[in-house]
Amino acid sequence: MVHFSFAPIINELSRILIIGTMPSVESRKANFYYAHPRNRFWQMLSSCYGQPTAQTVEEKINLVLTNNLALWDVLAACDISASDDSSIRNPVYNDIAALLNDNAITKILCNGKKAYSLCCHLNLRVPPLYMPSTSPANASFSLERLIETWLLELKPRKK
Repeated sequence: MVHFSFAPIINELSRILIIGTMPSVESRKANFYYAHPRNRFWQMLSSCYGQPTAQTVEEKINLVLTNNLALWDVLAACDISASDDSSIRNPVYNDIAALLNDNAITKILCNGKKAYSLCCHLNLRVPPLYMPSTSPANASFSLERLIETWLLELKPRKK
């Protein structure tokens, strides 16, 4: 069983929680979220906010927090083959409900089908939304299409 969960990145201004599944092998090695060099998460998020792609851990944390976001994974542990979400067995969940109770999160965006599927098993006060995965395994979505899709949920709607 892989027991590996990063602490959530969150502060009192966070309103949108982005949920992943479980850190990839590369992320576990780097000890930070979305560290696989071909994962488009940081490119996508930086582009959505009109900023250069965050490179360092500090820049990535700053990108998340200055845009009123939070970041965490749905799982604290599981049986998984390498980084293959479809191989996940025996999931152990992070306490997302407690995180929501202690913060002002109004939206949950799940990065990929497996994160969404796992979040749907939880009884959360905020319903999770499915977002296309930024993983390189999701080749059907170009970076431009990811940005366009994610931007719809990341940017506040005009009234």
